[in-house]
Amino acid sequence: MAQALTSRWPRARDGISPWLFLVPAVAFFVGYQVYPIFRVVWISFTDYQFLTNEPARWVGLDNYAVALNDPLMWVSLWRAFLFTMMFLPGTIILPLLLAILIDRVTSPRLATVYRVILLIPAVIPSTLVFVLWKWMYNYQVGPINHILVEVLGLFTVHNAPQWLGGTSLTLPSIAIMEIWWGLGYHTIFFLAGLAAIPKELPEAARLDGANEWQIFWHVTRHGLQPIMMILIVLRFGTSMAVIDEYLIFGGFNRDSPTYTWTIYMYDQAFKLGMWRQGFAAAIGMIGAVVMMFFVAILLYIFRRRG
Repeated sequence: MAQALTSRWPRARDGISPWLFLVPAVAFFVGYQVYPIFRVVWISFTDYQFLTNEPARWVGLDNYAVALNDPLMWVSLWRAFLFTMMFLPGTIILPLLLAILIDRVTSPRLATVYRVILLIPAVIPSTLVFVLWKWMYNYQVGPINHILVEVLGLFTVHNAPQWLGGTSLTLPSIAIMEIWWGLGYHTIFFLAGLAAIPKELPEAARLDGANEWQIFWHVTRHGLQPIMMILIVLRFGTSMAVIDEYLIFGGFNRDSPTYTWTIYMYDQAFKLGMWRQGFAAAIGMIGAVVMMFFVAILLYIFRRRG
């Protein structure tokens, strides 16, 4: 009996050893991902306030009821959705066109140069990006208005476009900045997808008499569908949950189009005197559920068929 147990121990140890290497990753995932999610869910059902000595009281669905009955909640969600609809097309169409053009460059050295140039915005720190674009959009000294007023003469100094400051141009302006910032990163995604498509497929389609549009629609688009799904789903989530850009370009003005549900949540949790973290957590959970609903629809649309 002892010999049997002794002989089985090395085999059991060999089977357990590989799983031990997962322990740090699992611990990190649980500590920094799973636990905070459950913590926020719990806080959303309480009147939790960080700057108080009183323990949090369980209030059930009261926070959710107040948030759902607040018109500002729905307005802020709609603003985030509008920004996403402005941002997503540029995230897909422009990088896709650039990737197709770069993929057709025959010189490997020139293609590498194009890739490096496109990746320059992606490696610029976010602080510098915000400072750069805030200067470019400046009403008085920004180069965009300088070109429109002084060079092209389309406007005067009195009616020049007000890109920031809570106007109707603020969300499109931020969307343009975000599209430029991620242009190279998204183009590399599509270039990787194009590299995975066998070159024989478009060549065979040309021999069969297909034009360039037919080749793109029936061959290239089909091969890039997984890449499109990943980009759309990921960027939908990040664009719906933008906060830093709105804080910098819009602030806490509730009438501003940049006052979305993320700013509403941050405002309730850290800016207003009450510091209603429980209510803010409920706002965050409602926004997360809305995002997951649309992500499920996107995954269904881009599912593989056949």
